[in-house]
Amino acid sequence: MPEVAEPTEPPYAYRLSAPNSPKSPRVCRDAIAALLQANDLHDLADTAKLLVSEAVTNVNQHTNTQLIHIDTLVRDRIATIAVRDGSPDRHPYPRDAAPDEEGGRGLFLMQELAYAWGVTWEYGLRPTSKHIWFELR
Repeated sequence: MPEVAEPTEPPYAYRLSAPNSPKSPRVCRDAIAALLQANDLHDLADTAKLLVSEAVTNVNQHTNTQLIHIDTLVRDRIATIAVRDGSPDRHPYPRDAAPDEEGGRGLFLMQELAYAWGVTWEYGLRPTSKHIWFELR
């Protein structure tokens, strides 16, 4: 029977809540970068900053939710980050932005830079929220 590697440390879960405000992308990205650095994941911090900033900006621009929640799970040199909002009706998807557009590349960047990513709706047939999550390794 092959040996299974034991995790070196238990997983650590964190939650950050922020108002849905134009200031929140910066606050959230800096907080998540500090969290990853405190967990010795310095090599993931810059990518996490970019992707958190993009996800929180999307929430700010495309929803009227009052609060943004960011859940981060750190385990075995892997960070899984989920940006949750209370607006389940909008379906985020990567799109092809024109070269002269200032925005529209956030989910494309997530698709290219994250190990994995996706969108999950919460609470069954009538969801009350969704989260965009991504995993960095």
